[in-house]
Order: sequence, then C-alpha cells, then structure tokens
Amino acid sequence: MRRLRAPALALAGALFLTGCADLGYYWQSANGHLDILRAAKPVPEWLADPAVGAPLKAKLELAQRIRRFASSELGLPDNASYTSYADLHRPAAVWNVVAAPPYSLTLKSWCFPVAGCVGYRGYYDEAAAKTEAEAQKTNGLEVAVYPVPAYSTLGWMNWAGGDPLLSTFIGYPEGELARLVFHELAHQVLYVPGDTVFNESYATAVERIGGAMWLQREAGEAARAEYAQFNAQRQDFRALALNTRRALTQVYESPEAKAKDWTKVEAQKQAAMADFRERYAALKAAWTGPRQNAYDGWVARANNAAFGAQGAYDDLVPGFEALFEREGRDWPRFYTAVRRIAALPTTEERRSALQAATGILHTHARQGRTHDDNGDHGA
Repeated sequence: MRRLRAPALALAGALFLTGCADLGYYWQSANGHLDILRAAKPVPEWLADPAVGAPLKAKLELAQRIRRFASSELGLPDNASYTSYADLHRPAAVWNVVAAPPYSLTLKSWCFPVAGCVGYRGYYDEAAAKTEAEAQKTNGLEVAVYPVPAYSTLGWMNWAGGDPLLSTFIGYPEGELARLVFHELAHQVLYVPGDTVFNESYATAVERIGGAMWLQREAGEAARAEYAQFNAQRQDFRALALNTRRALTQVYESPEAKAKDWTKVEAQKQAAMADFRERYAALKAAWTGPRQNAYDGWVARANNAAFGAQGAYDDLVPGFEALFEREGRDWPRFYTAVRRIAALPTTEERRSALQAATGILHTHARQGRTHDDNGDHGA
C-alpha cells in the first residue's frame, strides 16, 4: 500500500526515536540518519551537474514546484526541507517493524523521547529489521516488515538542511510525489507524541486534499489520468481492507473470544482472512494498468500487524476531511482547529472531537453538498 506505499507509513525521524532504546538501536538510527544527511546536496547542484540525467532533473524541478505549492497554497512550512536531494542506492529510507497479538489489531508500542509511544520501530538496514521481527515472533506476536520511502524529522533538523528528497520516492508519478511531500510537511505543522493514529490520519487528510488541489490546478491531463487510474484501485483496496478490519474486530470481540474459546476464534479469523483474499482476487481481476499487481505482496503477507498499521493511516481521515470543510476549506483555520483538538488531554477526547466534525460532514451530504462537488477532494 502507499505507506504501505506508499504508499505509505510516515515516521517521526529515527534520530529522535532512540533515547530509551538499547545502544545498538540508537547507534544504527543516528548513523542511518546522518548518512542520509551526508548524501544530500542542494537541488540546484544536481540540476547543474552535467552527469545527472534529464529524467532525474525533471523530477527534481517538479519537486521544487510541489514544494513551493505546499507553502503558498496549503500553508505548510516554508523551510529547508525538500530543497535538497540524496541518492540512497537502496529501495527504502527505512524498514518498519510492526507487531500485534494473534487476536487483536492493536499494535505493540515502542516508546521514545519526542515521538512518545508509537506502533512501529524503524531500521535503516533491512536485515536488522527482519532480525527484530523474528524476535517479536518468539514473543507470540504476528509481525510485518515493510519499506518506508520517506520519514519526517518533525522540523527538528531544518537547521541542518531539513528532510531531503530521496531516490526512494523521487520517481513516483506526479500525483503520488505531491501527496508524499504534503504528508511529510504536515507532520512539521503538528505532531502529538504517542498518538500514531491521530498523527498519521491528519497527515493523510492533508495529503489527500492537497494532492487533489495540486492535480486540479497544476498538473497536466496525462498526470491526472495516471493518478485517477491508480487512485480508483487504491480506493477499492482501502474499502476492502476497512471491511476486513471491521470483520476481524468483530471476531476478536466476539462471545467466543470473551470466553477464550481460541479454537473457534481462530476458525473465524481464518474465514475472514480467506474472504479478504477471495474478494481481493475479484477486485484485481477487474483492474488494468501497470499497478494491477501493486498489492499482491501486501495481501500475501497480510496479518493483524499489517492491518493494524494500515488502519493508522485511514481510520480518522474522514473526521479531518470534515474538519477542513467545517473551517471553510481555509488552511490556516484548519490547522488552528487541528491544534485545538490535538491539545485535548486524551486520545478519546481527540477522537470524539473528530467524530463531531464527521457528523457535520454527513449533514452537508444530506443537503446535497459534499466536498467532492468541488473537485478538490483526494483519495
């Protein structure tokens, strides 16, 4: 998926997630991030280098247009981030490890300074991530390891040049590149320590709304068509994944689960997973284009950990989108409203506030007016 991409999960930079971890983890995190900073050079230097090919130069120029749009039109920070570029010579910036119990979608948490407790642990080396995954499996947890193309240092590294554009995502189609930049910059506006679902759903809402605005106002017809095809498939898959998360939640909260009749619970779980894969096969049969197989690997490895991580990017997005509508589609007002909700002391209070915003959206829909009518709404 997207960050599951993408498709993807955004991180609070690993350099800041290490203080309470073991020394070895701290060392790999600090060195990994410093290696990225050392590899980064300002975009103008890449553009002036005759050894750099035209396709990369075109993408870098596009990324700078997207960066300016983020600040001028979406109210996102205007700083050093995404004005430099680094070629990492590997397929991901980091690899995330997520873990969940056999009969729950609640992710195991790792706690760090600044970021608080988060539902993942990131590694700059894939082999190290897989070693951590095996360790979690020995504790009886279901585990997923997935590549992450980008992460945010939450603005803490802007003094050192900010977060660079990376080879791991610079080749994305235009619409996806814009969404990723908007997502990561959104984390620099606001971050709530210890509330992964709130943070990621908020940033996903910003990327969807902002990405749709970019495509409508700045992109050419070919880029819009390319995005539309992939996004339709993504929406099909997200709807299926949401239905499966709901089905699994019902299983894990069933009378059999409460009675600890794990044999029956396991049978119900496997039935839900089999239904998920059958319905995915039916969806895929109707898809066309180069992204037809984009979710095959994710589906083959799907488990509680994978579904739990995917939910972090989707579950509260409707509330944030509704809040954007309530604030008159005005970005400064929206960010102010999000900060107000973020300041609430508990996750339950934050979710209740977003649910209230979602209710307003439903009222608009009954009146025949939704944000889709404006053509700005993203995925």
